[in-house]
Amino acid sequence: MPRKEEFEIEIDKSGETKVHLKGIKGKACLEYSKLLEQIIGKIKSQELTSEYYEPDLDVEIKNTLHQKRTPGE
Repeated sequence: MPRKEEFEIEIDKSGETKVHLKGIKGKACLEYSKLLEQIIGKIKSQELTSEYYEPDLDVEIKNTLHQKRTPGE
């Protein structure tokens, strides 16, 4: 059965954003947190769930920037 990983993102009226990572085991969740921090902004607080303490799988996250080029460049 394939793993199911989810990001639950909640934005309140003041613009504060809460993200809950589900299905991500072990320290891999911290790698996802770093990626989301680059997208959303600075992390104000962080709480580790029981999934953090479960054995993690080998996960490598690559952040690649793609730029669109205009003709003639």
